[in-house]
Amino acid sequence: MARPIVGIIGNHHLINDSYPTHAGGTMNSEAIAQVSNAIPLLIPADPAYVAVDELLEVCDGFLFTGGRPNVHPEEYGEDPTEAHGAFDRARDAITLPLIRALVERGQPFLGICRGFQEVNVAMGGTLYPEIRDLPGRMNHRMPPDGTLEEKFALRHVVEFTDGGPFEKLFGAREVMTNTLHGQGIKTPGTRIVIDGFAPDGTPEAIYVKDAPGFTLSVQWHPEYNAACDPVSRPLFEAFGVAVKAWADGHRAPVLKTA
Repeated sequence: MARPIVGIIGNHHLINDSYPTHAGGTMNSEAIAQVSNAIPLLIPADPAYVAVDELLEVCDGFLFTGGRPNVHPEEYGEDPTEAHGAFDRARDAITLPLIRALVERGQPFLGICRGFQEVNVAMGGTLYPEIRDLPGRMNHRMPPDGTLEEKFALRHVVEFTDGGPFEKLFGAREVMTNTLHGQGIKTPGTRIVIDGFAPDGTPEAIYVKDAPGFTLSVQWHPEYNAACDPVSRPLFEAFGVAVKAWADGHRAPVLKTA
């Protein structure tokens, strides 16, 4: 029996600063293929090549990945500044309406890092351009030097709501995660429930209230070592179950989030 298909949102990237590509991290494909037990399909996130309606029919679920470019602040009613960093307006044009359509259809998706932020903005929320500049906040950015193991090392606790979907999924109120992001949620969007926080108060885990499908999203990067990490594996497994259910024609939520 064919595995379900998960569309992995790609990022625009220049090879050798000159050759344009749509790229996706191997870690994402590995997590989807080996842990979620689905076919990873890299999506060129640009309306010049794909349309939201087409993607909804081709894929059973979606992984909204991290990426260096940030959601453009005009998408949440603010002016861009140097602190907001680089942008990818083509990706914005695909992901934000796609997320809203998935929420209403009950079609499963998992948001990671920028994807987590996209989910919040798609639902009407706003973002801080630089978390580490806020009083009392830690530096959540990726260490500039070191091996991949050092950059993706576990760095802080995330505490979940008692009885919430993440606590139920992991069987624990607290887990250790990596952290490799600069931006973060300022105000949650409509129906966005913040279900987990870092020790400094930074939102780390969200879902969409009353959505008819899987909408869990996290600010950290669970795709690293997903098959072996005790936090990453159940998250990708649960996502895989939801995607399989959608592919099989079941529309009821697999993991209750309200």
